[in-house]
Amino acid sequence: MTFRYWFEDFKPGHVYEHGARRLEEREIIDFAREWDPQRYHVDPEAAKATPFGGLIASGWQSCGVAMRLMCDAYLNDSSCVGSPGIDEIRFLRPVRPGDTLRFRATVLDSAPSRSRAERGTVTFRWELLNQSGDVVLSMIGRQLYLRRPDVR
Repeated sequence: MTFRYWFEDFKPGHVYEHGARRLEEREIIDFAREWDPQRYHVDPEAAKATPFGGLIASGWQSCGVAMRLMCDAYLNDSSCVGSPGIDEIRFLRPVRPGDTLRFRATVLDSAPSRSRAERGTVTFRWELLNQSGDVVLSMIGRQLYLRRPDVR
């Protein structure tokens, strides 16, 4: 398979931006009914009486949107071979019906594997921003990438 992005392409400080994904009330409710059925995610009337003052998307739905936009931005064109996990997830602002979200990934660090010469680890800060430019979701995590065969 031919990849556009290899481990060597992820230099600290590099930023990838992608997207715009608008979340509508119906899909927020549908997702929450299946996966996170709290009143401020599934019931617009009951949500008015919460500290949020209205319906908001589940943070887990926001994570799913971030994952999709990440795949579209670079991941599906990369030599990624998995992830050891997420170190931090922060739900910073509510996502409301009609919000349009975009994705930003910033490379924080990259290091070749000490035990597998064909791989390297990249640490990212992944963010979702709303239409006002506010960060609504922030995650720090790592992904494993194959190194370019000609540079090992």
